[in-house]
Amino acid sequence: MPARLSRRTLLLTAAVALTASVTTACGGDGDAAGGSSGRTTVRIAYQAIPNADLVVKNQRLLEQALPEVDVKWVKFDSGGDVNTAVIAGSVDLGLAGSSPVTKGLSAPLDIPYKVVWIHDLIGDNEALVTKPGIGSVKDLVGKKVATPFGSTAHYSLLAALTTAGVEPSSVQTIDLQPQDALAAWKRGDIDAAYVWTPTLSELTKDGKVLVTSRELAKQGKPTADLGVVTNAFAAKHPDVVTAWIKAQDTAVAQARTAPDQAAKSIGAELGLPAEEAKRQLSELVLLSAKEQTGPEYLGTPGAPGRLAANLHDAAVFLKGQKAVDSVPDEAVFGRALAVEELGRAAN
Repeated sequence: MPARLSRRTLLLTAAVALTASVTTACGGDGDAAGGSSGRTTVRIAYQAIPNADLVVKNQRLLEQALPEVDVKWVKFDSGGDVNTAVIAGSVDLGLAGSSPVTKGLSAPLDIPYKVVWIHDLIGDNEALVTKPGIGSVKDLVGKKVATPFGSTAHYSLLAALTTAGVEPSSVQTIDLQPQDALAAWKRGDIDAAYVWTPTLSELTKDGKVLVTSRELAKQGKPTADLGVVTNAFAAKHPDVVTAWIKAQDTAVAQARTAPDQAAKSIGAELGLPAEEAKRQLSELVLLSAKEQTGPEYLGTPGAPGRLAANLHDAAVFLKGQKAVDSVPDEAVFGRALAVEELGRAAN
């Protein structure tokens, strides 16, 4: 491969390749402003994570709120893939972990999107699981560990290693999506994996949890699943963004007050019994729109919340791991918090 090709060129090339498959999955021409019928289309990236986003999808809350809008849900395996799709112009709104979002807002990606929602604060639903015989993080030296590169799980794996005094380069880290990691685990190809539910639940049937993302958060390395919206779509379709936030807020309220009902929808989306979906849902911390306007999270206009500092801290860490080219100023992350959009929907 010619040395002149930059990382961004390579990323954009991959994005172009992905565009065709995403557009096919959407069943349309990828025009977010509207197809031949003149109707507005919103393309939403989602992942198999047992949070309120799946309630919105399963119960068609957004479709009910916006009958004049075509809502197209597209499934992705990780936030890194969501970033690629956004670069390709194939997604307007979507879920990505805080680590992929940090990378997206940093060089070389510099994706023009902003954080409009916190889907969940990651807790025990992401964890490092090892085969029998591995009793500590330090025992991973020389072992094969799978995780989706660029994900919150990858970030947490690196944090777990450095916290334990293990040089990441001493571990054979393999880039695998959760289902691929499960297959490799069953074949005996890997010794450990840092992934999320529902795959995590399968691994723990015969594996041992060494550390969870909840524990790492207490050590100053918090992670979250975030909702992002492209700047262009937010500017052109503020009503759709407001309706989407309100739908998410409704789903969070249901998950809190009627967890059995929410779990039924989540289970249907994940192919899980409702009780198992309810258990996995309980491992996450969900926040209402009003709570997310607080100083610990997104904040309000003129007073960006602590999330900006958390993303900046993550960028510093990722730069140390050579996962990003440079660390943006904290103000960059502050400007990337969609506090006005959130405020409109929360009031």
